[in-house]
Amino acid sequence: MTEHIRYGLSRGKCIDLMYDDVMRTIIDLPEQDIQDLDGLCAREHISRAEAVRRAVSGYLKMHRAECNDAAFGMWKGRQKDGLSYQHDIRNEWSEPTVHEQP
Repeated sequence: MTEHIRYGLSRGKCIDLMYDDVMRTIIDLPEQDIQDLDGLCAREHISRAEAVRRAVSGYLKMHRAECNDAAFGMWKGRQKDGLSYQHDIRNEWSEPTVHEQP
C-alpha cells in the first residue's frame, strides 16, 4: 500500500513524502533457477520481482488451504454438536461465581 504524506512548512512550502508498505529482501537462488526465472519473466512480460511476488503469494495460499483442510471435520464423531457446545459454554458466563475472601 502506498501512502502519501504532505507536511506543510513556513512560507507556503511543503514536503511530500511517499512510502510503500513493502518489504525489500535479498535472496540467493541457484544459477539454474535464475535462468529459468528469467525465461519465465520474458514469456510473461513481468519483472523478476513480480514473478517472485506471485510465487510467494501462491505458496502462502497453498499452505493456508492445507491448514483449513486440517480444521474441517474436527467435530466429526463428537457426542455433542457445535451449537449445543456453544450454548453450554455461553451459559457458563451467566453462572454465579464464588470468590474466596482472604
